Amino acid sequence: MIIGASSFAGTIEEIKNEVQSIELYIPKLGLYKNMQLQEDMLGSIMDAISTCDLLTSVHAPYFADVPTYPKELVVDTASMGRTHFRLMEESIELANRLDSKVVVIHPGRINGNPASSFSKMVDNLKKLASTAHDCGVMLGLENKEGTDPGNLCCMTDELLNAVMAVDSPSLGVTFDIGHANLTCGGISEKVRDFAKDLDGHVVHMHLHDNNGKWTDEYAGDVHMAPGSGTVDFTVIDEISGYRGIYNLEVFSMDDVVAGKNVIIRRLQ
Repeated sequence: MIIGASSFAGTIEEIKNEVQSIELYIPKLGLYKNMQLQEDMLGSIMDAISTCDLLTSVHAPYFADVPTYPKELVVDTASMGRTHFRLMEESIELANRLDSKVVVIHPGRINGNPASSFSKMVDNLKKLASTAHDCGVMLGLENKEGTDPGNLCCMTDELLNAVMAVDSPSLGVTFDIGHANLTCGGISEKVRDFAKDLDGHVVHMHLHDNNGKWTDEYAGDVHMAPGSGTVDFTVIDEISGYRGIYNLEVFSMDDVVAGKNVIIRRLQ
């Protein structure tokens, strides 16, 4: 089992002492200034990773409407212009340079008509998948939380329809179990069925906890340590033959340590 943690949780030095992989969370690494990639900062990060024995994954920019997210890095995959494609391509190219296991990408937002938004997202994902294929990189399209009605690809049918429509060997699924818990209302049996639907398509996993219901804080998507909410993490076993990274998408090293212990204990 390969357990990883988001760079949101701590420094590379801290993370390397607890897990085997780091997910480079692009929006919060300070890599961009005025929407331009800062090569000196990128070089420092790559140098730090080269001195330790960590696998890597990359979390590309995405849509977020919160004050803590850098607005210049907002990317809605259902509504992309030239700059948005450049930002995503830079994440893919970074993954290539680091030999990363996967680049996590978010589905788009519903902008008016859901069918039209879905179609535009698929067209954009085809272009990104083509770039990923040329770079030898795997993309993982993440299921989003159903507690936010503006999200595409909350349910497994729409998520898999998107993957099938893109029809690329360079696009699979990032199974986010915390988001699935919110979509399924915290009901373990429904989350288990959700996981079964995705079996055979998952290339990456995000592990975090919540209470399975909407709140006014991030629509309930609070990214607690596994074991702190209602998620039954044994549902991960429904993803048969999985050999990828179990990435703890939590926001502190204390939560990394607590979550790691829960995952190891429940999956033994």
